Amino acid sequence: MSEFNETVVHDVIIIGSGPCGLAVASRLCEPSPSALFTDDEHQRYHWIKKYGRRMTLKNRKNGRILEKRNPCEARRYSTLVLDATGNQWMNRWKTLFTAFDIQHLRSPMFWHVDPSDRDALLAMAHNEGVEGELFELKNCVGKEVSKHLRRARAKGRNPRHHAIVDIDERDRKDYFTPPTSLFLDHCKSIADRYHLCGDDIVRHEAVQDIDYRVVEEVPSDDELFVVRTDKGHTHYARVVVLAAGPGNKPRIPCIPGLVDGQGLVPPQVCHSMQIREFPGSVVQDRIVARKTTNILMIGGGLTSAQLSDLAIRRGVTKVWHLMRGPCKVKLFDVDLSWMGKFRNVEQAYFWGADSDAERLQHILRARNGGSMTPMYHKKLKKHVETGRLELREHTCVSSASFDTEKGVWHVQTEPPIPEMPAFDFVYFATGIQSDFFTLPYLKTLLARHPIDGHGGLPCITEDLMWDKDLPFFVTGRFAGLQLGPAAGNLGGARVGAERIAWAIEDLLPGRTPGDEGGEDTDEELHYVTGRGNRFRSLSVAGEDG
Repeated sequence: MSEFNETVVHDVIIIGSGPCGLAVASRLCEPSPSALFTDDEHQRYHWIKKYGRRMTLKNRKNGRILEKRNPCEARRYSTLVLDATGNQWMNRWKTLFTAFDIQHLRSPMFWHVDPSDRDALLAMAHNEGVEGELFELKNCVGKEVSKHLRRARAKGRNPRHHAIVDIDERDRKDYFTPPTSLFLDHCKSIADRYHLCGDDIVRHEAVQDIDYRVVEEVPSDDELFVVRTDKGHTHYARVVVLAAGPGNKPRIPCIPGLVDGQGLVPPQVCHSMQIREFPGSVVQDRIVARKTTNILMIGGGLTSAQLSDLAIRRGVTKVWHLMRGPCKVKLFDVDLSWMGKFRNVEQAYFWGADSDAERLQHILRARNGGSMTPMYHKKLKKHVETGRLELREHTCVSSASFDTEKGVWHVQTEPPIPEMPAFDFVYFATGIQSDFFTLPYLKTLLARHPIDGHGGLPCITEDLMWDKDLPFFVTGRFAGLQLGPAAGNLGGARVGAERIAWAIEDLLPGRTPGDEGGEDTDEELHYVTGRGNRFRSLSVAGEDG
């Protein structure tokens, strides 16, 4: 018999315990998200929330004394999180950080999942005394642009020269990247603050099927989501949020001689998202035996650069790094013009597009394939100079064969590379091609509630909902047609959580924190904090008189 009560109906089930899932879960607990305020309003509001309850406030209508309360003492919604990789928040990210030996994020300081404060991650860095460990993103704000160049551009006839920088100079403090340890600690602090830890919240279960129907076991005529998992459990919910990151499983490209028709992965071949130890045990044994080792790295993104550098640092004799296109170097995986705390011109063009198909083209142009950061590009150039790395652009693997006797791979490329050695291991850092319509656990929903899509992304509503009749929400990369090219990043995670939380509040009314204090409590708090219409309080007072 299952250890869980299968007749329990949760308000919300979140699929995925990564940043997008944590962003949604924490936002559903936060009554005053910073996204609603300017910086000054945000500071004033939180001061009153923190210290205002220390004073005795009396309601003129009924004489009730307003007591101090903590809105985070209880969750507003009954929430369950299902994740295929573990029963902790950020489990997958922790695994990849360790496997790739990643020390800093690629995202800037203001991209995080805390709903209560835009500068929460920066504040934590100062509170913990680790601000010296932040990595500055140079050539981003314009610090390196000389006065001479500024004047020359200002006098130029080309109007484009006036756009000296893409980022507001006042945001300089934000364009640092945090250490991975700081980011994980920050995520843990968010989960602790909103009481989102424990086996009753995050469960290690892989979703196998999702249906939306009337449930006979539940005494209600309302339709509910029925979520079945690999552990044999069936969970029920009024709302489901898909926050599964790329969603699809990583796949190795079909190369003759490398992957057979059945899709079985041969020995000494691995996708970067499936790495458990690096380099592989075969390579490690040969390094210990002081033998010459060669590995082949395929990919043009940041992950491929990180793995090539890590392989050399861990003793591999030489890495051959192939990419099918040019080597693109960018600070972020989206163009700099898409970065910033507030909406900008690019986002306005995106949201003003006439169709989802046009939005997809904006996304493709903004991301423009894989890229690596200037820091890792500099590292790879040093390895090339020392002869430890062979970097080939515009090169693809055409075929491969495995020598079982010697345990090495022989690879042919296009264009051909003369004197290419045999490889001890082949790694594919080719990313994951996300396709919403091939997710196995969505077959039932797609059959009963068809939905359009473009480029593997679903055409969802502005609230990130499947449609107005199906309270199934999508965030992360799959919400790209509504959130833009940064949907799969930390910035998109927080924006997506904001939209979803507003919609859920409309779908599941009566769960606003402070309901136990009555409407008057919220009305008075809104008045002293300057939220909403202050003259509404005058009309209420007039009715009492």
